[in-house]
Parts: sequence; structure tokens; C-alpha cells
Amino acid sequence: MGSVTVDDILEDLPASLCRLISRPSPTDSPVAQALILDSEETDRDVAGALVCLMGVRGRAALPMVRRLAQSRPVAVAVKGTTGEALEIEELLRAAGVGLLLVEPSSGWDTFLSVANGRIQTTDYHSDVLALIQEDLFAIAQTTAKMTSSHVVIEDAANKVLAYSTVGNDLDELRRASILSRRGPRKYEALLKDLGAYRELHRSRGVVRVPERQEDALKERAAVAIFAGERVLGYIWLQETGSGFAPGIDAVLVGAARRAAAELVRHRNQQSVHLREDAIARLLSTPDEATASAQFSRIDPERPACLLLVGLSHEDQRSADAELKHGELANLASIRAAAFKDSAVVGQHQGQTAVIVPDLRSDSPEAALRVLADAVVKDAREHLGLKVHVAVGEVAPTLTALRSTSVETAALLRAMRVNGSQQVATLDDFEAEIMLDEVIRGLDASPFRHRALTRLCLEEEELARTLRGYLDSGLDVGECARRLNLHRNTVYYRVAKASRLTGLDFSQPAHSTIALLHLELWASRRLSSPAGRA
Repeated sequence: MGSVTVDDILEDLPASLCRLISRPSPTDSPVAQALILDSEETDRDVAGALVCLMGVRGRAALPMVRRLAQSRPVAVAVKGTTGEALEIEELLRAAGVGLLLVEPSSGWDTFLSVANGRIQTTDYHSDVLALIQEDLFAIAQTTAKMTSSHVVIEDAANKVLAYSTVGNDLDELRRASILSRRGPRKYEALLKDLGAYRELHRSRGVVRVPERQEDALKERAAVAIFAGERVLGYIWLQETGSGFAPGIDAVLVGAARRAAAELVRHRNQQSVHLREDAIARLLSTPDEATASAQFSRIDPERPACLLLVGLSHEDQRSADAELKHGELANLASIRAAAFKDSAVVGQHQGQTAVIVPDLRSDSPEAALRVLADAVVKDAREHLGLKVHVAVGEVAPTLTALRSTSVETAALLRAMRVNGSQQVATLDDFEAEIMLDEVIRGLDASPFRHRALTRLCLEEEELARTLRGYLDSGLDVGECARRLNLHRNTVYYRVAKASRLTGLDFSQPAHSTIALLHLELWASRRLSSPAGRA
């Protein structure tokens, strides 16, 4: 177990919750646990503990303090005022035991949560801690891009866990909190007086704090990070220009849900090896999908949908494609969490995958398109990316979602080839998907039409004209218009291609064979049979 001192715990506690009256001796005495004792407990082992005295306050705690002083805990926390604690301090100081004075109106659960959270943190594997920090910083950075604001993520004790890239437009509060890794206590008290924290806990929604020039504070928006009824922390936005734009509430709610998932994992001390891809598990066998769903408190018998988000061909081929993939996944996860708190985001076949479970609407397709449109819009405006979102078929149950994944992946491929449509369902590209599947089958086959293959590989001008002719539905005039050719030129080239290949393109079977070979040629996947391994 790592070494945590009373000063370490005090650093995480809000200024309004407690004050340090005296330090233990020696001051670096390690705290192994935080305990609550009442007046009836006299035989508890308190060595190495921070002891919280429940049910008594002020001078009424003196009998318990006298007994504890002999057992030498590291420190004692008691409720009361400074005047009421004078004799307690004297007793404990003589025994080398520290004293924390807790605000009488506060609850012990908050105090213990912060204290135990700091103590337990030292047992986490360092790689898990690094991973958690990376995830929270990614959430902060993505949220900042989506809201054009400065973002800070704090824990329940206002300790800074992560923040977005620092600019020159920070106010005094944000600059000080980043430098010291926690909000200055005078500002914590000010925000408390303004009722910000009370409203965050009560509403569970986004709370706005107006600009206060007299206190050098810019306008803020915040949301609490909840796990059930428990507050794990807060996300704060500081405006950086002319105030907040409409629509930041959904982004903040999504960011809070994503942060909650990371903080819960952090508190559960899950190892890196347990960070299996949730998408892969949910798209696995029915038994594994059900087990994974139950672990995540998802109803496996409710309808679900798979969305695949892919970069455009241009972005996919860029040197920083991996970085773009990561930024896109972070953005999609925030939007998905805002849409449905049980949404799962991960990777599937190299693309960003979003599983939206527990769908309760009779016809959720329209709502899923709205989610997809939001991802496309945010990626364009905040990341400068063109992306395609394939909205798969809604499966009747989560365990049946696996059967839709192949079609959804095929839909995304067809969308990327088409290039123009950024959000689509199977209904939009069903014919193109079927054609692609047939072409993929031909690609895997050792058989080729030999004369047609030679034409494609050796007569590029003829191949291009023939493809335009087939794409135009065998309409010479339309083909000439598309390729900017004279009609007679089209007639001549199609006739020559027919003569060289022995195919009559007016026959459906022959035109289909030509179309499949030309599609392979256009995608640079066509090779002669002799040249194939």
C-alpha cells in the first residue's frame, strides 16, 4: 500500500467541509484506513487509521478522545467549532495524534468518500492510473472542441483530474486551478454561495454561472458527474469568446456520462487486462453478449442498433489517420452518451462502432438518424473531418445484433465508395451493397474473363468508355454527355470493345460480366488469371 498522509487527504477535501487543527507527529505518518466509531465501540483496532467520531460533537467527544489517545490513531475527525475543540486538541497533541474539525452540518459519507478515495488510489496499478488520466484528458479536449470552451474535469472534492489545452483566455480561477490542480478555496466558497453546487446536485442538469467581473470570473457552465445517486465530480466549461452557443447542454451531459464510466472503472480498480473491447463482446455469441450486457446493466432482450462511423477515403489515407480515428471515437462517444447513457462505443473492424441498446421506441430509426447527423456535423465543424455513419438494422434484441454487423460493415463500404452520402441505412444502398458483395466474391475467385481482363489492363480508354456506357444504362447519349465525348466516338469504342471481347453488351449476362470486371479494374483489384498467386 502506498503512503498517504493527513495532508494528502486534506488536499482533496473541500475547504467548507473541514479544517486541520493540528497535525500528527510525525507529520508524515501514513494513513491506512478511515474508520467511523461511535460511543459504544471501545475495542476497534485504530492503528494507522483516521478515526471519525460519530454521534458526538465538541466537548461531548472528550471521553472517546481520551480512550483513543491511548490507542494512537494517526488522526481524529470530530464535528464542532474551534472553541469546542480546544480541550480535544490539547489531549491529542500530547499523544501525537492529529485533529480534523468537521463542519457540523455536513454528512460523514462525503468526508469518508473523499478520504477513502485518496487512500485507495495508492493501490491502483500505475498503468491503470495513466490510462484513466489519458481517457479523461481526451474527454476534456474533445468537449472543448465541441463547445469552443475551456474544460476542466474535477472530482467530488474539486481536485482537477483533467483539462483541455491551455490558451491565453483563461480567467484567474481556471489558471489557478490548473497550476495547483484544485480550485482555489476562495472561489469554491464563492461558487457555493452562488448556489452552483446545490443546483448541480439537485437538477442533475447543466447549470450556468454568469460572468462576475468584480471577481475576475468569466461565464461558466457545469454539470455534475453522477454514478447512481453519488456525485463523482464535475465538468466545468469556461467561455472563451462571446458567450456559450446554444446546444452545449447535450454535449456536457454526454461528456459527464463518459467521465462517469471512466471514474467508476477507476474506483473499481479494474486492471488494463479487463479493458476488453465491449463492442466485440456484445457482438459475440449470445451467451457472451448476455453476460456483458448484464454486467453493464443493459437489458439484452430490448431492441438495439449498431452504427459504424468511418473516415472518408481522403482522411483514411492521411499520415495522421490514427490520430483522427482517436479524436473521432472520443467525439462519437460523447454524442452517443448524450443520446443514450447505456450506449457503448469501441472499435469494430478498424472503424468506430456505436451500439445503442435498450431502444424503447416503436420506430427508433428517425432518432438514430438524428444521432448520426450530429456526429457528422460535429466531426466536420470541430475536427475538420468528413465522416460516414452507417446506421444498421434495428435488431429485436441485443443478442441478435451480431447478425446485423456484416450488413452494416457492407453499408459503410458502399457509402465510402459513393462518397457523397454521409448518413445512410440499408434501404439507401441495398443495390450497391449487393453489387459490392458479388464483386468481392469475384475478387476472391481464380476465374476471369480473359479477353475482358486484357482489355481492362491494356486498353484503358476503351475500358473507361465501356464503364461509362454501362453506368449510363446503355444510353449512348447519356454516356457521351458524362464523358464529354461525341456520340459516334462512344458507338465506335463500344463496338470495338465488343469485337475484342466477344461479348454482346446488350445481353444482360454479358453486360453483368463486363460491369463486375470493370468495377474490379476501377478499384485496382483486377489482375490477369496468370498473374494471380
